[in-house]
Amino acid sequence: MKPFMGLTSWAAFRKGGEKEAIVMGDLVLFEDEVNPVMSAALENGLDVTALHNHFFYENPKDYFMHISGDGSLEIFAQAVRKTQDKIKEIRARNPDPAKGFPGPPLPAESSIDGPAIEKVFGASGQANSGMFKVIIGRKATMPCGCDVGKEMGVNTWAAFAGNSENAFVDGDFAVLETELQLVLKALRAAGINIVAIHHHMIQEQPRFVFLHYWGKGQLMQLAEGLKSALNKTSQ
Repeated sequence: MKPFMGLTSWAAFRKGGEKEAIVMGDLVLFEDEVNPVMSAALENGLDVTALHNHFFYENPKDYFMHISGDGSLEIFAQAVRKTQDKIKEIRARNPDPAKGFPGPPLPAESSIDGPAIEKVFGASGQANSGMFKVIIGRKATMPCGCDVGKEMGVNTWAAFAGNSENAFVDGDFAVLETELQLVLKALRAAGINIVAIHHHMIQEQPRFVFLHYWGKGQLMQLAEGLKSALNKTSQ
């Protein structure tokens, strides 16, 4: 597909003073580039505001990551450059995009230690076929004046499968806009991958952003990493 059709990374800068600037942009990334590039952006002062698809059935799969910032023009220009340098580093190491996460496959049957997970989160969960899920609700008020919460999908949740040494976790975080960057940084510091950032509702109060994540590794390390991100929220 041609760049004219939208398959381009871009960053636009607007000067707001001698050294102050606003930057907004969109980075086009392959799957194995998304999280390393997100870390590069976050570590260098940029905010990550959305992550989603623009196409169906393209090969290789493309993701679009939106970035923004308000501050030093020089710092933001360097930060955007570092995201591009990270892409070049990944492609120099592996010219073809990866088709899966490294490491051995999960065991055929799961045996997740539910009580250990509950202890980390300080919340009760549910077991199913050796897997384990924890759901932590939040609350929003819709334009109708009615409240929606855990049962209506306004929640943070984590579902674990595998065993203590080889597990994966996937789920959602429901975060306030002011919490988003802190949670992203905590998840990336824990090696947990972000797979989407978007809205599920409109006109709710307070405004919630939903981020979807996926991680693989030792069970308790995954749980502790998620808890570190949960601690960045007010829930």
